[in-house]
Amino acid sequence: MSSASTTASTAESAHTTPVGRPVQPFDVLDACHRQMVVALQQLDELTARLEDHGVDGKTRTLAKDLFLFFTNTAREHHLDEEKHVFPALLTSDDDELVRLTLRLQQDHGWIEEDWLQLAPQIEAIAAGYNWFNIDYLRAAIPVFKALYQDHMALEESMIYPEARSRIGEWDLRGMGREMAARRRQAGQAPHMEQAA
Repeated sequence: MSSASTTASTAESAHTTPVGRPVQPFDVLDACHRQMVVALQQLDELTARLEDHGVDGKTRTLAKDLFLFFTNTAREHHLDEEKHVFPALLTSDDDELVRLTLRLQQDHGWIEEDWLQLAPQIEAIAAGYNWFNIDYLRAAIPVFKALYQDHMALEESMIYPEARSRIGEWDLRGMGREMAARRRQAGQAPHMEQAA
């Protein structure tokens, strides 16, 4: 199975929920992080394929999968965090926790800015055009990856555990319903890992 197919099947399997099972929001967030790890690795694969094969069919498919993932799934993930995870931490009496949460919010802005620079090139590759700048991709992708990796490491080591301990069961259920409803409206099925 190709890496592009792997991304597509991972995203697809992570967007199915058994009927009648409530969404577990932190399972959804964790699943998205696993998808991000794969997608970030595939950015390197995209650069290597461009150098070795140019804009062939596999390269176009990989670029399309990456473009859709970072344009849709990753942005939804950030919205989930901004709306449901960070507010519970910003009201903390722990100054360090508040500082780190504010840093993660700022990271979302930097990630978005970096993506807005990368996206047109990756979208062009997906469409079969050859006007991408390989030198720019070689320089920009490691920066984008490093920011994302550092961001996710902080969330997983401190922010998610703190948020889990501060968000009550009732709020978690509402959070899960909102996340699932927003994905349905956006044409995405809810995540499998959202199920409890």
